[in-house]
Amino acid sequence: MAKLVFLGRLEDVAGLPEMAVQPGPVEQVLATLDPGLAVQLLGEKVRMALNGRLLTDVGGIVLGQGDELAFLPPVSGG
Repeated sequence: MAKLVFLGRLEDVAGLPEMAVQPGPVEQVLATLDPGLAVQLLGEKVRMALNGRLLTDVGGIVLGQGDELAFLPPVSGG
């Protein structure tokens, strides 16, 4: 299995902090999720980190066995 990790407000949208998924192309993995969640995860300002490394190009990502893909929402503060 691979793992999706939802941080910040994305955890609220997903309803849980992480989710186990079948390995495979990210597009296929996201297609199995609730459509509202998938739209939020693909938001323009959401960053992704694969196994702890920020991704600059998110095209063509294939999750392998044991991989962790984290979704990081934009952060604001004061």
